[in-house]
Amino acid sequence: MLKVLASRCSSQASFGAHLRQYVPAAEPVSPLLRVLRGQNRRSPYVVRRFFCSDSTDGSDPVDPAGSEAKQVEAGEESKASSAIVPTAIKPEDCLTVIALPLPHRPLFPGFYMPIYVKDPKLLAALVESRKRQAPYTGAFLLKEEEGTEGSDAEKNIYDLKGKDLLNRLHEVGTLAQITSIQGDQVVLIGHRRLRITEMVSEDPLTVKVDHLKEKPYDKDDDILKATSFEVISTLRDVLKTSPLWRDHAQTYTQHIGDFTYPRVADFGAAISGANKLQCQQVLEELDVHKRLKLTLELVKKEMEISKIQESIAKAIEEKISGEQRRYLLNEQLKAIKKAYVWSRNKLINDNILCRNWGWKLMIKLLFLNARNSFHDRILLEDQLLFSFVAKFRERLDPKKEKIPAHVLQVIEEELTKLQLLEASSSEFNVTRNYLDWLTALPWGEYSDENFDVIQAHKILDEDHYGLTDVKERILEFIAVGKLRGTSQGKIVCLSGPPGVGKTSIGRSIARALNRKFYRFSVGGLSDVAEIKGHRRTYIGAMPGKMVQCLKSVGTANPLVLIDEIDKLGRGHAGDPASAMLELLDPEQNANFLDHYLDVPIDLSKVLFVCTANVIEMIPNPLLDRMEVISIAGYITDEKMHIARDYLEKTTRESCGIKPEQVEVTDSALLALIENYCREAGVRNLQKQIEKIYRKIALQLVRQGAYIKPTVDEAKAESSSVSNETVVEGVEAESLHGSIDKKESENALEAEIVDSPSDQLPTSNDQSATSEDTLEAEKTQDSEAAKKVEKVLVDSSNLVDFVGKPVFHAERIYDQTPVGVVMGLAWTSMGGSTLYIETTQIEQGEGKGALNVTGQLGDVMKESAQIAHTVARAIMLEKDPQSQYFANTKLHLHVPAGATPKDGPSAGCTMITSLISLAMNKPVKKDLAMTGEVTLTRKILPIGGVKEKTIAARRSDVKTIIFPEANRRDFDELAPNVKEGLEVHFVDDYSQIFELAFDENK
Repeated sequence: MLKVLASRCSSQASFGAHLRQYVPAAEPVSPLLRVLRGQNRRSPYVVRRFFCSDSTDGSDPVDPAGSEAKQVEAGEESKASSAIVPTAIKPEDCLTVIALPLPHRPLFPGFYMPIYVKDPKLLAALVESRKRQAPYTGAFLLKEEEGTEGSDAEKNIYDLKGKDLLNRLHEVGTLAQITSIQGDQVVLIGHRRLRITEMVSEDPLTVKVDHLKEKPYDKDDDILKATSFEVISTLRDVLKTSPLWRDHAQTYTQHIGDFTYPRVADFGAAISGANKLQCQQVLEELDVHKRLKLTLELVKKEMEISKIQESIAKAIEEKISGEQRRYLLNEQLKAIKKAYVWSRNKLINDNILCRNWGWKLMIKLLFLNARNSFHDRILLEDQLLFSFVAKFRERLDPKKEKIPAHVLQVIEEELTKLQLLEASSSEFNVTRNYLDWLTALPWGEYSDENFDVIQAHKILDEDHYGLTDVKERILEFIAVGKLRGTSQGKIVCLSGPPGVGKTSIGRSIARALNRKFYRFSVGGLSDVAEIKGHRRTYIGAMPGKMVQCLKSVGTANPLVLIDEIDKLGRGHAGDPASAMLELLDPEQNANFLDHYLDVPIDLSKVLFVCTANVIEMIPNPLLDRMEVISIAGYITDEKMHIARDYLEKTTRESCGIKPEQVEVTDSALLALIENYCREAGVRNLQKQIEKIYRKIALQLVRQGAYIKPTVDEAKAESSSVSNETVVEGVEAESLHGSIDKKESENALEAEIVDSPSDQLPTSNDQSATSEDTLEAEKTQDSEAAKKVEKVLVDSSNLVDFVGKPVFHAERIYDQTPVGVVMGLAWTSMGGSTLYIETTQIEQGEGKGALNVTGQLGDVMKESAQIAHTVARAIMLEKDPQSQYFANTKLHLHVPAGATPKDGPSAGCTMITSLISLAMNKPVKKDLAMTGEVTLTRKILPIGGVKEKTIAARRSDVKTIIFPEANRRDFDELAPNVKEGLEVHFVDDYSQIFELAFDENK
């Protein structure tokens, strides 16, 4: 339909004049016509669809006999056809017509249709027919053929002749009057329906036709009326959407007459946008009711299409107009904001607005934007800005004098910038977040530090046993601060094996100094932005960890614990270890620059405490900036104190066990430490103690020792826990004792309250009964207490609680045989003894060699080669005739074979083992040694003196040989570690030889 409409609009005006020549002066108007034509009164447009022609003059000759022919027509048919161009031949007399194919849509009676005729013979025949005053032809719709579309289908029409063309035409068509011919364009107007009966001639195709009439129908039929009125009602809704269609109704009545039921059906089908097959179906239908139903379906679909079209047009129009309106409003809003900045600042300074308006105002702003209320939007945006700026001003006012001048200048610039931005812009949120961070930092705010050395020492001893070096260093820091009147930040690194309390001591230090505590781990950290922050240009940008720390703690002098600093990663985002240089450098962190804030921050008052397991993993430039304090681990005595005073007490309380219900002997703890928990730390020891108390709790519950606390007891216990921050051991025991005394009474009261009312005793017997019951309950409690035995954990039954021992005695020999010497080694577990075993494989001329086994590293293999050379030289000095090492193949082994070993400290032990085998003489009993040896027999210092000393004590070693350079390290050890040991310090191997093989020494 739209294609036909587009092809006809070019000649609308000229053909409209041609049509107006035949409009009667007065035409009958039916009620149906009034309904349809009433829609046209509101339309200023005069556009005629389906009534267009390319005729430029509109002055085709009209036969004078046409008026006579019109007078002959009788009754209603004459009135209905009053607009048809009069001819000499009546339409009903046309029984043979030229078949004119229609490619796009069928022609309905009363409608005009221009078509293009490309066949010269067909066009000539039409012109000749019009000259003979018989301007009628048959318009038949062309059937669709598979595989042809558009212009290809039109080309195929002109190639068809005769029967081929007849087979492609629908049988039912329309008798059409030729109103004008302009070039190859022919304008037709439909009269009545036709049916092809037979072919008369082939070129041009001429056929015989029968005139079709509608089947008889009852005009008063209710169903017919209802259907027609529904069609008219739908047409009325359709005609409302377009003035073009309203003109169709008026023009149609002017040329075909008043509306009847068949004409209403034809009109609805003709103006609809249905495809040609659906329109052809309406044309072929002669039953008026069925034709109305088919038309009703078509106009209903047309109505839905019109609604969709209207909604699409409305949406596009709203989008275009909304964007234009929004642009104009934004420009006006900017101008108004600039004009009233001074008034806004005045209102802010007067503290008129409250910062809590922010969220409520933002919600109102969203609703007002939806209503497009420009005035209210401006007011609410101003109030929203007022609330944000007022909030930032409120933060700044108390500490404005403490904020550095350069930072205050940046804040003022950002506040001015915020006031000129729109609340809906992305820059507004970036600036607001930036100001939020800047104003939330504790500029110049410091916590009151504790300079009382005695109190700080007491706090440190409450939380940790041992760790003398760490505690002494913190007390020194406090003493310096007391003398100066102020304290400076320091960078301390605590290094040691896992579980020795490096992380937990940080919290105790903060409590002793009365500083805020903040911890973050850098293990596996590979992004520099985590330390230095992101640039504000990135989406989701955040400051670094230090800025987040200052905002969290609210002071500028916290204690920051940087955990696992030896496990820093390195990725595509940079090297965090290099970024830490500025943070941990006392000369630089006074002006630490975060990428997000982009203003210097003073971190010189911050006390940094770092933790590491292996300091060799820390980059040297970073390690140089830190003061390293080594925590070697705990010896057996220290572990005993920690287990008894800290771990056992905490575990017992967490398991809900009372002290009188369990007893763990010292022998059990000692066995637990030596056979299960030999590592340097106490983390595994805590796990084993927890395991013991869990089994004890299960055993007590099975024996029936558990008494459910009453409501009053639970409330009293919870209130006492919440009110008291630190509870000493004596207070805890007294509290448990008081609760135990009240358990039986509260249980009795609960039973009396819960008992049914009908079972209560009378008032006279009530007191006696309660006393009897109380005595019975006390008797039962005492009997239950006697039945529940106290759980005793001793070394004999320790296996029942923690399983089989994990470690066994390290000492293999009571007296080391020939070729075997005990050495000392440092391990991640703290330290252990290490045997060097040497044996002879074979002897022969020139067969001197040395094989080494035991998963030795490269350094230790080199030590073995050096030991073999030095031992050979020593034996030649003792006996120049000796060729033992030159002619003997030796095998040196270091158990255990599954444990990797490396390091230079076993050099002196290997030499002693080789000389013992060569001399066939064992070393002194209970002797252990350690030290690196050079080819010139000098003894070099080693590490891990404390761990090796502890390992020697654990193996009942009485004599230890250390390098002379390690004398200072040994002197720093606690007296209980050095007690009972005979230690010799040497700087040449000759001294070791005398100590190992000279019985007098």
